[in-house]
Formats: sequence, structure tokens, C-alpha cells
Amino acid sequence: MKSTLISKENNEVKFKMEITAEEFENAVVKVYQKEKDKFEIDGFRKGKAPRSLIEKRYGEGIFFEDAINNLFSLNYPLAVDELDLDIIDYPRTEFGQIKKGEGFEITVTVSVYPEFEVKDYTGVEIEKVSGEVTDEDLEREMKNLADRNSRMVEVDRPAQDGDMVLIDYAGFVGDDQFEGGTAERQPLKLGSGTFIPGFEEQLIGAVKGEERDVKVTFPEQYHSEDLAGKDAVFKCKVHEIKEQEIPELDDDFAKDVSEFDTLEELKASKREDLAKAKAAQAESSMKNSVIEKVFEANDIDVPEVMVQSEIDSMISEFDQQLRAQGMDIQSYFQYMGQDQNTFREQLREDALKRTKTRMIVSKIADQEDFEVTEEEVKEELEKMAAMYGLEVEKLTEMIGVQNLSAIRGDIKIRKAIDFMFEKAVIK
Repeated sequence: MKSTLISKENNEVKFKMEITAEEFENAVVKVYQKEKDKFEIDGFRKGKAPRSLIEKRYGEGIFFEDAINNLFSLNYPLAVDELDLDIIDYPRTEFGQIKKGEGFEITVTVSVYPEFEVKDYTGVEIEKVSGEVTDEDLEREMKNLADRNSRMVEVDRPAQDGDMVLIDYAGFVGDDQFEGGTAERQPLKLGSGTFIPGFEEQLIGAVKGEERDVKVTFPEQYHSEDLAGKDAVFKCKVHEIKEQEIPELDDDFAKDVSEFDTLEELKASKREDLAKAKAAQAESSMKNSVIEKVFEANDIDVPEVMVQSEIDSMISEFDQQLRAQGMDIQSYFQYMGQDQNTFREQLREDALKRTKTRMIVSKIADQEDFEVTEEEVKEELEKMAAMYGLEVEKLTEMIGVQNLSAIRGDIKIRKAIDFMFEKAVIK
């Protein structure tokens, strides 16, 4: 096989693969040897019919398609390697005239990674982001800790905003009770916004044992078309009213929730934790500022196929998030009253920015000749294995060679970002 470059422009390459008559004949023979058991010819046992008789019965091109596919699968990667192409999409092919005993040509058109150089990625000026922990930060953290260790206690008073009520309810549109609008002893935190707008507010002031009608109007975009935009009444009964009891911040609290004996020791530990977290957030924010400046300084051509691939990834990720919440993306489209094409267009600008950013940072890693050692890959795998509770060997087996390559790429990108940050001028 001989490969010849025809043209290379606008991130698209066209090249020619020349298959000799001998190569074609050998490929056809291999297909015949593999497929001959499928043919039955009178006078021959199954699988013993000569190729010439099979071709006479079914046409001389009976084995051509598989032979051509096999030749392309074998030779296309060799041609890409020979021509030193960094392809980013599936190839489009045109085949020359195919005749028995003759060679033929395959013309391939494929999108390739654009060639560019990144400029102005060192000495980038950014503003310093403070990682200082204030007394207000610590006070907020201690309040959150107290809230997380609070308990709900039953109270004998009218329900207030923030209370947890235990209710029965049955929903009606007119005189008809609708499906899915009934529950018994359902917990509901007033003010949480969990139920239909206007529902929770109407339970404020209710007392234990009270029966109360709650009148609402379903949103126009409600997921159930039968109820969307309709007025409804929920007949409710209150069984319990509970309020949040927040523990007092003192030494006893510190002993209950930590290994420390005093509140001051607990505060000191929380301040240290906050300092580490805020320092990491500040560094991340400044790194993002560097990336943004470099992004703005470099105008590169982003192939549309890469943008569309990124949109595909974003949609897949969003669909997984929806499924974790008991919904899928088609249901989401129906609920939002939009279609996939509209949604893809909404994602396009963000996908373009993500793709361009990744291209720029990856190219910087190449320009700086960053290498990834096996030790660095091992450390990364160990972190991932610990996160998922797996042995490193098992994780390595699960992710495969292709994802190992992606891990190396991610490490290179982190190195490039760290490099830009180290070279930045922080004001």
C-alpha cells in the first residue's frame, strides 16, 4: 500500500491510499477461506466448494466488500502514521473502480488537529486572591457544625417557618382526586420550597391535629401535562410539628462532635481546616484567571467536530446527573418545552470555550516538552483507587489502555497550568 497526501487546509486533510492488485487478491483469498463454510454448492461438501464456483453462482464480487473493509482497517492507521496526521474525526472515503485482479485507490478525507503556537502564556498579570480566614468565616463554620448536629423536637404551638411538619394530604382538581397527589405522614420542612409554590406558606399557623385546605395553582410548565396550569386543593391534616434544636457551642459540644476537650481547641482546628480550603480556593481562582488571560490572548481555529464532540460529552454528563435524580434527558426536554437541537445550541458557546481552553493548555504542555513519568501515573491511579475503594491493579484493568493515556494527558495539562501560574505576575 502506498499513501500520498493530496491536500491539507482548514484543518482537513485529503490523501490517497493505493491498494495493489496483489494486496487485493490476497485479501479476497482470506475472506474466501474464512467464509467458504457458509456456502453450499451441489456436488461439494459444505465448505469445500472452489472459490471460482462460488463467485460464478453469487457473482465475482461476493467477497469484495469484506476484503475492502479489511484492507481499509489494516492500512488506514498505517497511512495516518506514515503521513504523520493527528486525526480528530472519523474518515470519509471514496473508492475507485473495483475490478477482479486489479488494484484500486481509496481517497480519504478527515479532520485533523489544527497546527498553532500559543503565545503570551508566561508573565501573565493577575490580581491576588486572599486566602485569609476571617472571624466571620469561622463563626459561619461553627454555626454550620451546630446545625449539622441539631435535632428535631416536637413542640406544642402553631407551625412556623422552618418547622418540620408531619402531614397527610390528598390533592383534588375540582371534585376529582388526581393520581400521585396523596400521601400519609409525609414530612415537610416549611420554607424549604420542596412543594408547589404557595403550598408550604399556607400551613404556617396550623396546629397539631388541624385539618386545613391548601389552595394552589400548578405551574404552566409542570411535568404532568394533566395538571399544568390548573387550580387544585390539597386537603391536609397535621400530625406533628417539630422545631430544630441547635446545641450550644461550648466545651461539651466540642467533646460530643470531635476529639477535642474544649471549644477553643475545636475552633483552632476548624480555622486551620478553613485556611487550607481557602488557600486552595484562592490558588484555583488565580489559576483560572491566568487561563482566562491566555485564552483571550490567543485566537485559534477550533474545528467544529471538536465542539460537537464536547457538546455530546456535556449532554451525556447532564443526562447522568438527571438519571441520578430519577429523570432522563428526554423527560427534561418535555418538562422544559424544548428539543435537543435547541439545547445543543445553548451549550455551544460553553463547549467552544472548553474545547479551546483544553487545546491551548495541552499545546503549552507540548511546547514546554512536559513529560509524565510512570511514577506520576501510579500516584494518580492510587488516588483514584482510594476514592473508589478499589485496588490499583483492579482499577488499572478496568480503565484500560485508552484511559491510561487520558490520565497522562490530564497530568500534562495540570503541569502546564502549574507552570503558567508559577510564571505569572501576581499583583
